[in-house]
Amino acid sequence: MPTIGVLSLQGDVQEHVAALEFAGATVISVRRERELDEVDALVIPGGESTTIIKLAQHFDLVEPLRKRISGGMPTYGSCAGMILLADRILDGTADQTTFGGIDMTVRRNAFGRQVESFEEQVSVEGIDGGPFTAVFIRAPWVESVGPDATPLATVTTGPAAGKVVAIRQQHLLATSFHPELTGDARVHEYFVRMVRDGARSAGVLPEQRGGATS
Repeated sequence: MPTIGVLSLQGDVQEHVAALEFAGATVISVRRERELDEVDALVIPGGESTTIIKLAQHFDLVEPLRKRISGGMPTYGSCAGMILLADRILDGTADQTTFGGIDMTVRRNAFGRQVESFEEQVSVEGIDGGPFTAVFIRAPWVESVGPDATPLATVTTGPAAGKVVAIRQQHLLATSFHPELTGDARVHEYFVRMVRDGARSAGVLPEQRGGATS
């Protein structure tokens, strides 16, 4: 059973915890480096990307997170988490930084303000069972994708048609939308499979915490 941490500095933490537990993971909250050391994988929740990075700086988590992410720790980011996994940002604040890892350029608040939040049916490559109800709240989109990353889903209607809203690069996964708010755990199940597959490919049993990523 993989142990997956949820970065618990700000945002919709409990919703991710519930979805991951439903998907079969052992889940802990991560606020300190010692807690980060205990996990096989990490979820960066939606919220406010600038607030999350400032709190990560306050708790001395930025460099430990970058080290674990670049070192192969499976990591999933939703909405603000997508921004924080991007190597490049458009429309960020002057001093905004990220944890990085995915070769993409992300535009913050690309879909508009909170009052312009919406839902759309999105088909995600690798996830069976039909389209996923994607909830977009002040969401980013992927403006451009580098050669190392693979788009998994795009918006199909409206002025944003064709924009990438789910992406994967090896051990990293990101979505513009909030699957934790839907009651549909398929994205979290997909991520848990990523974690288990990574442990197996590294020769580590799923029950052996941390050995695949330390």
